[in-house]
Amino acid sequence: MSADNFKTNIYEYLETLPKYTFLRLFQKPATCLAIFRLLPTIGRQIVMSLLYVETPISTQDLHYWVNKDGQRKLSEASQKLSRLHILEQKGDLLVMNEVFRLEFRNALTGGGTQQSFGQPCLTPDKHSVDIGFLDQYATQQWEAILHYMVGTSLTKKPSGGVLNLLERSKLMQASQESHLQITNKGFQFLLQDVNTQVWAFLLQYLDMAEVLQMDLVEVLNFLFQLGSSELGENYSVEPLTQTQQQMLEDLRDYGIVYQRKRGSRRYYPTRLATTLTSGNAAVAGSALKNKQTKEHGVAVASAATVGKTDMEEEEEQGFVILETNYRVYAYTDSPLQIAVLNLFVQLQSRFRNMVYGVVTRESVRNALIKGITAEQIISYLQSHAHPQMRKRVPILPLTVVDQIRLWEMERNRLKSTSAYLYHEFNVQTDFDAAERHAKDIGVLLWSNPRKRSMVITQTGHDSVKGYVKRRLQSNGR
Repeated sequence: MSADNFKTNIYEYLETLPKYTFLRLFQKPATCLAIFRLLPTIGRQIVMSLLYVETPISTQDLHYWVNKDGQRKLSEASQKLSRLHILEQKGDLLVMNEVFRLEFRNALTGGGTQQSFGQPCLTPDKHSVDIGFLDQYATQQWEAILHYMVGTSLTKKPSGGVLNLLERSKLMQASQESHLQITNKGFQFLLQDVNTQVWAFLLQYLDMAEVLQMDLVEVLNFLFQLGSSELGENYSVEPLTQTQQQMLEDLRDYGIVYQRKRGSRRYYPTRLATTLTSGNAAVAGSALKNKQTKEHGVAVASAATVGKTDMEEEEEQGFVILETNYRVYAYTDSPLQIAVLNLFVQLQSRFRNMVYGVVTRESVRNALIKGITAEQIISYLQSHAHPQMRKRVPILPLTVVDQIRLWEMERNRLKSTSAYLYHEFNVQTDFDAAERHAKDIGVLLWSNPRKRSMVITQTGHDSVKGYVKRRLQSNGR
């Protein structure tokens, strides 16, 4: 994977783990349920069909389950199950992993004695909070990270742990002024929905956890436990391992869990946590509502029923108008969206529910310096285009799109490289000899015989310097 990309799907991480790690992961019913919920539809169907069938099934019989058009999807699903070590192929037979079978049954029936779904606190919380508070808390914590990435100062500065993760994951990098600034990878991160952003962040956290020698299985089990927890419920920290209690501090900073204070003996998962394995984008905010269902004695978060404000619906549909004269009208009052636009648009006026600006050579150049590409700018404008613009084909004015690409090409024509300047030769023949030597060994970048000046590559400096020195010494100069 290139440095400009980042993992956003937990499968991309799980598929790199060895079989032994999966055998430990499968020992927790909550983890089995979470992995099952993340499977594609056909994959879930295969698991449910084989869960209570003790005998192996032949690969040929499996292919009889779908028609000709579904063979490709069936093959992809079975390969995914194999890579996750849920199914193992032995000759022509498919066998379900027995650890997964047992613990997934326990997840569905409420069997077993493990508390892998968390232990709700038995005593009432004197400082109890409701779902609205949790949504607001999650929004504040998560948007503080996003605001910091785009350079706004509307929220408090994230914790040192968050800043360290932003830099290690290359979502941000240190600038010449010694402060962090967004990178190409970071702008790509901002273009994703919240659920994808959270998983991208957690996958970077998992990579860092391995470096810090944290127990990877305990880290994953806790994340999957949070994904199967109940929104609004408070859970005890007593059953958590030392690694998982250590995680709480980091997850608080991300807005994934809420604790009233650091030493609190209970914690509340927020919507960012409960939708981790639901397959739905998590959008935290005071206007959101959520349904929770009890299935076979296990708390399972259903798809979030999201109630959006008019402004949120407007932004989801698209709020940016781009004209052929490079003017941009953005119908939004979101400080975060305005800050993102400010990365590549020269904003000129702001009204109650709209901002106005212009795409200029300088504004695009500033974005390119930060590592944001022309294609990312175009993609953002297109994905957030106003409904009126979506009636056109193409959606964005081609003149503006082409010019943004040209500005990028213009900048990419110039490439800086370390070099040495040779000048002030007293004798023309000395310069000519040095120039010929540099040409012969292929290290001459530029020369001007009239001014007796030339530029040599960094790697060729020692050779040319030695040649000039020897020539001057041999001529007694």
